[in-house]
Amino acid sequence: MRALGAELRGTERGSHIAVTRRFAAPAMCRIGDRTCHLLAPPGIEEVGDPERWLFLDTETTGLSGGTGTYAFLVGLAWWEGSELVVEQLFMREHSEEPSLLSDVARRLAERRVVVTFNGKSFDWPLLETRFRMTRSGPIPRPRAHLDLLHPARRLWRFRLQSVALAELEREVLRLDRGGDIPSHTIPARYFEYLRGGPEEPIVEVFRHNAWDLRGLATLAVRIAGLLEAPEAAGADADELYGISRLLHQCGEERLAQQGYQQALAFGLPKAAERMARRELALLTRRQGDFPGANELWESLLGDSPDGIQAYEQLAIHYEHRARDRTRALALTRAALIRLHDGHRSGRISPAQYERWHAALRHRLSRLSRE
Repeated sequence: MRALGAELRGTERGSHIAVTRRFAAPAMCRIGDRTCHLLAPPGIEEVGDPERWLFLDTETTGLSGGTGTYAFLVGLAWWEGSELVVEQLFMREHSEEPSLLSDVARRLAERRVVVTFNGKSFDWPLLETRFRMTRSGPIPRPRAHLDLLHPARRLWRFRLQSVALAELEREVLRLDRGGDIPSHTIPARYFEYLRGGPEEPIVEVFRHNAWDLRGLATLAVRIAGLLEAPEAAGADADELYGISRLLHQCGEERLAQQGYQQALAFGLPKAAERMARRELALLTRRQGDFPGANELWESLLGDSPDGIQAYEQLAIHYEHRARDRTRALALTRAALIRLHDGHRSGRISPAQYERWHAALRHRLSRLSRE
C-alpha cells in the first residue's frame, strides 16, 4: 500500500497498518446551545466544540453484523484548524484485530463526541461486539453519539427518494466522488486480498472510506449551519420543515410553530404540506388559538388519515368548546362517509379504519342521544 503512504503501527497488542492524510475541510459554523440541544441530550458541553468530534466509519466483511462480521478497516477523522485529518486503521489478517482495536480505543478516549451515519444501528454495535470478542476490554463510551442519519431524514426525506450518504452528497452537498467503487463489492475485495490477491482493489476501499469520512464531515457542517441559522444557510421549504420537526421533537414548540409557518409560506410538496398543516394545527390549538387551529383543520378535511383526524378535532371543538352539538353531529356523520371512501380507495388501512370507525360511531351515538 505504498501509494497510500501506509505505515506499520505497533501497539501493546501487536501491529496493524495505519494511513493518515489531511484534506482541506469546509469551515464549521459556531455551534450554539440550540444546535447542541437538537443534536444531543442537554448538558454535554463537548458537543459545542467541533474539534472534539471524532468521525467514524467502518468497512466490514458483511452487512448483517453479528459475531462473524469483522471491521477490517476503521476510518476516523477529526478537525485540526482548517484541515480534516483522516486516519484509517487496517488489519492485513484477523490476528491484527486486537492491535487495531487498541488504536481505536486510544482515539475514542481523546475525542468524546462520536459522529457517524447510521452508526448507532451498525458501526457502533459492531465495534462493541469486536471489543468483546477479542477481550479488548470495554469500548470507551462517548459522551455523545451524533448519528447524522436521523437529522438527515428529518431534513431531506421529502426531497430525496433515499437519504443514503452518497445520495446526500450528490443532491444536497454537490460532491462528486468520481470513479468510486460500489459498497457491496467491499467484502469480496477484502476476502480476495486475504487470499493473496492484488492490493489495488483494497486501495480503492481506502479511497471509498476516505470519501465517506469527508462526506460525513461536510454533511455535519451543512446540518449544523441549517440548525444554527436557517436563513443564513439558505434553507429551502423542505429544510425549514425538517428543522421544525426537530424543534417539535425537542419540545421547542414556539420555534417549531414559527418554522412550520415559514415552510408553508415557502411552499412544500403536497404530502409535506399536509403533515406541516397537521402539526401546526396541533401546536396552534395547544397555544389556545382555537380559531387558527380550526382554520388549519378545515384545510385538511378529506378521506386520508389526517383528513379524518381533522373531522374529529373539529367535532371535539364544536361539541365541547363551542357547544354546537348540531355542527359536531354533522362533522361526525361526514367523517364516517369520508372514512368509508378512504377505506375503499386504500388511503385508509384496515387497522386505521377499524379504529376510526369505532371512535366515530361512539361519538355519533352519544351526540344523537343528547
